[in-house]
Amino acid sequence: MKSYRNSLIALLFSGLAIVAVSSCKTQQADTETEVAVPISVLDIRPSSIEEFIETNGTVYPTREVELKNEMSGKYYLQNNPRTGRPWALGDRVSAGNVIVKFEDAEYVNGIQYDSKKLSLEVSESEYQKEKSLFDKGGATLRELKTSETSLISAKYALAAAELSLAKMVVKAPFDGVIVDLPFYTQGNKLATSQSLVKIMDYRKLYMEFQLPEKNLAHISVDQKVRILNYALPDDTLYGMISQLSPAISPDTRNFEGTLTILNDDLRLRPGSYIKAEIITQKKDSTIVIPKSIIVSRQRGKTVFVIDQNTAMERVITTGLENPDSVEVIKGLQMNDRIVIEGFETLGNRSKVKIVR
Repeated sequence: MKSYRNSLIALLFSGLAIVAVSSCKTQQADTETEVAVPISVLDIRPSSIEEFIETNGTVYPTREVELKNEMSGKYYLQNNPRTGRPWALGDRVSAGNVIVKFEDAEYVNGIQYDSKKLSLEVSESEYQKEKSLFDKGGATLRELKTSETSLISAKYALAAAELSLAKMVVKAPFDGVIVDLPFYTQGNKLATSQSLVKIMDYRKLYMEFQLPEKNLAHISVDQKVRILNYALPDDTLYGMISQLSPAISPDTRNFEGTLTILNDDLRLRPGSYIKAEIITQKKDSTIVIPKSIIVSRQRGKTVFVIDQNTAMERVITTGLENPDSVEVIKGLQMNDRIVIEGFETLGNRSKVKIVR
């Protein structure tokens, strides 16, 4: 009986040993399975980073005008000399281009331009005659001044007639683009003060903005601004701060400013809603990493660096930053390989497999 118990105990210990060995092998297999954590990496190279303040707003042209007729008359839209066709929306105009002409015979007759021109010629002749006589002692000073007064009045009368005739011709006051051109039938008589054409010069645009008081110390006139157009996300323009108010609104705690944008090729349209990035600091040849890969721990900000297929957790100190990127001033070196995808499941010294 005793021999039987000893055999049973030996068999039991043997079974436990087999289970222990099997368990160790299972744990080892699990450890080996754990190494295949797929990740993507980025090799650190010298890069540049800009810190900026974002603001949004609508851009407006620096010059615009709506031309109206100052007299009634028959309406005639003129031809664009560049195309030979009547002026149309989107046409570029040069200062002095005639856009519209008016005809009104009664209006022209009432001006009496030819008569006033002839009257000026007569007054000039009379004045020269009186001046010659005065120099020779044949006319009094009073007679000379009376003749000069008549000459001046004739000049004013002719100038007024020329201004009245000029109202019959509508010209572009500056270089720009036609953005509004109401339709009127050629030859129809229009009453005064009708809108004829709207012209904008948007080779330079401006945008007004408001920012919190805390940003005032970081912004100055002539500071560079990067412009991003929501309608054309791949198109980037640049402008600068042109005006800044030193006053802080007691209601909003904001200050106001204006920025101007050079738009020589007219890529940005008046009325567009844009994002402006006011560049406050810039640094070149530094370590820059994606902001999204930083993991916050109790020890601080950390990232994972690859060392011989092992992910090593590094505590970093950051410098300049923007919404997408951040500068690392301590904790990383050039040529380090950092994990940019797959880091969410990693721990310190995790085994990894680089897939791209």
